[in-house]
Amino acid sequence: MPERKINDLFSQPINVINVGLESMAQAVKAQGVPVIDVDWQPPAAGIARLRSTRAGVDIDLANAEVCRRIKAGRVVLSGMGIAREMIPGMHDRMILHAGPPVTWERMCGPQRGAVMGALIYEGMALNVAEAERLAASGEIEFSPCHHHHAVGPMAGVVSPSMPVFILENKTFGNLAYCTQNEGLGKVLRYGGMGLEVYARLKWMETDLYPTLDRALQSLPDGINITSLIAQAIHMGDECHNRNRAATSLFLRAITPALARTNRDNEILAKVIEFIDRNDHFFLNLSMPAGKAMLEPGEGVPGSTIVTVMARNGTDFGIRLAGLPERWFIAPAGVVQGLYFPQFTEQDANPDIGDSTVTETAGYGGMAMASAPAITKFVGGTPQMALQTTLEMYEITFEEHEQFTIPSLNFRGTPCGIDVRKVMETGILPQINTGIAHKNPGVGMVGAGILRAPEACFKDAFEALKEM
Repeated sequence: MPERKINDLFSQPINVINVGLESMAQAVKAQGVPVIDVDWQPPAAGIARLRSTRAGVDIDLANAEVCRRIKAGRVVLSGMGIAREMIPGMHDRMILHAGPPVTWERMCGPQRGAVMGALIYEGMALNVAEAERLAASGEIEFSPCHHHHAVGPMAGVVSPSMPVFILENKTFGNLAYCTQNEGLGKVLRYGGMGLEVYARLKWMETDLYPTLDRALQSLPDGINITSLIAQAIHMGDECHNRNRAATSLFLRAITPALARTNRDNEILAKVIEFIDRNDHFFLNLSMPAGKAMLEPGEGVPGSTIVTVMARNGTDFGIRLAGLPERWFIAPAGVVQGLYFPQFTEQDANPDIGDSTVTETAGYGGMAMASAPAITKFVGGTPQMALQTTLEMYEITFEEHEQFTIPSLNFRGTPCGIDVRKVMETGILPQINTGIAHKNPGVGMVGAGILRAPEACFKDAFEALKEM
């Protein structure tokens, strides 16, 4: 009897979906039958879905409430001020930093560089040697930005004299804070030190800040940052490592007010040029916007939604809506990325920064499908950007209603990282990020992508079982 092919069994040509190893479909492919390979793996062994806490709280209902609050946020840039005067708990001998708590002894190179640079900028030290002695003396209090309703990219260092943006969540009335963005290259947030770094920071304090502050004071309704993020996602940004459209939208929104409150044409021209030439300027607005959206969800009993995901270059930490005061910590990961010509992976510091607040709030890496061009900056392919977003839907509780992706038929971005789903699927949040040199004083060396470490999610999941 002649051998029959698979298509002989059907009246119409068929397509085959292969769920599992590619080798399982080799015989079918050899017959010329179209096969779609699905990258799939079975759920992690032994992980049962948590439905309720020991206290009887319905976890799904708690998570729905947290996600409702996140999605309901309408964040406005309402003003600016000086860190010591605006940030709760800030004082003249305090330095804020990115990530979970860390001591000077455990700080990585770029975070040490940023601290020492900030002490010189503040006039507390005259040189690097003095700054190092002061930082190690115990006279300076180090505290995470996240403990003060603030966020900071990369090293995330905020010192008392630095100007900060003030963002208000109009729905819930809470505030969040962030410094102004310096640009790329040898800058403080990447651990850069030197006269050009301090001169730029002083110009940002004496010229950039007053110019922007006067403009914002003339806008009684502020600037709606949530709306700008939504528009930028439609224009090819994901508002973490690609902010070109968002920065342009911000400049467009504030320029009339800049002109009306102008006191010096040359200063105004330099301010506009500085923002225009720094595609990352909006990052320091998208980050506190995410913080302002997430904080109202904190404190909902029984919730398994992640509300903080941050790194200090030594540790990676998360906090949950249901356990808002507790950090779950694992070693910071190694970034796989693209490097500037003179640098390699051997020069790179482990993952660092509060900018993962964007992924936590439902954009950034969650919205990479909207920003395929980002792969030119962080590595990978446009297909990888699309696949990242599709994969993140598997570990989030809901989809965002304010942030939508045109290429996915305006589907909402993945919203609400659920620790239960991370453990059930084995899928870890994907992050795109800049890369700092491991030594103090050097600065940025590249950009790339990585996964969040599993250990902190595993520890959080075990803690949830005891709630």
